[in-house]
Amino acid sequence: MEGAKSSTLAPTYGNLITVLSIDGGGIRGIIPGRMLGFLETELQKLDGEDARIADYFDVVAGTSTGGLVTAMLTAPDENNRPIMNANDIVDFYLEHCPKIFPQDSTNGVEAAILGPKYDGKYLHELIKEKLGDKLLNQTLTKVVIPTFDLKKFQPTIFSGYEVKNNPNLDALLSDICIATSAAPTYLPAYYFKTEDSSGNVAEFNLIDGGVAANNPTLVAMNEVTRNIVQGDPRYLHINPRKSDRFLVISLGTGSAKNEGKYTAEEAAKWGSLAWIFGPLLSIYSEARRHINFANVFSRYCNRGKLVEFAEKLLNKPVSRVNLDTGVYEPTNQGTNADALKRMAQILSKEKQLRYLRSAST
Repeated sequence: MEGAKSSTLAPTYGNLITVLSIDGGGIRGIIPGRMLGFLETELQKLDGEDARIADYFDVVAGTSTGGLVTAMLTAPDENNRPIMNANDIVDFYLEHCPKIFPQDSTNGVEAAILGPKYDGKYLHELIKEKLGDKLLNQTLTKVVIPTFDLKKFQPTIFSGYEVKNNPNLDALLSDICIATSAAPTYLPAYYFKTEDSSGNVAEFNLIDGGVAANNPTLVAMNEVTRNIVQGDPRYLHINPRKSDRFLVISLGTGSAKNEGKYTAEEAAKWGSLAWIFGPLLSIYSEARRHINFANVFSRYCNRGKLVEFAEKLLNKPVSRVNLDTGVYEPTNQGTNADALKRMAQILSKEKQLRYLRSAST
């Protein structure tokens, strides 16, 4: 099946390589969803109501829930426009999360014994309905979605850049999204297979891409850099060693407070029992905490608690990691909303520049 016509002009016509990365985090996808809705609205103020996120980024990468958002923002409809606007993402989560995470599911230790907490049936049907028969090569801009293959015990990266070299990666977007969302103990692992035009069959036994890369930014940049080195005509005259050519927007889904539970000095004295009853148990407890977090917020989805959190986040000051302490500290660069407005200005100018240069060649 032929790919859709790209909605972005090649970076060789511009000054920047634009990358959007969306982390995993279950229903916390509401948070980056709100940020993207805000960014798309700002782009529409600059370039008209038809402006969409896919029109401005050379590559969009997403893991787990971020992979689902990635697909919905880049899969084409019958008019070769995205099947979903960024402003619709939050409503999508609010409408469907109570059915994806039903409250009558098995809880506690029983879940670990009996199988995944949720059967995933509603999520699978929903994704297939939204994405239909769209394939990886048909997205409106390049996408990169990490998964982890249990049989091969290594990451499988579904990259729009690699479809020509490996046609078996040209899977249904719905299959890729179901796979990258299959969080262990949370949703069932997912199997599917593909067949290329020569009859070669590839089998995939996949789980959540967050096992390999919950923040897919570096995965996306690696894909871009490799294609520059390999002489991709879209990146002519671009030096892969010049990092200032990259404009990267990486959206998270919230992070736990760093409590500093253990030190290397303590761990150096541990035997097997200490490891079992120390960090390994804590890791399991942390995983359970995230599941409980999902339970709590799935009860409140219709009341928009996560939306309220996202709105507050927009109005908080821009923060940056202190490399000495690892702690986020406010900067003097305004709010997150101000930062997104600046990004919209840059993205709009880059798009206009590409059109001007392409028209003169």
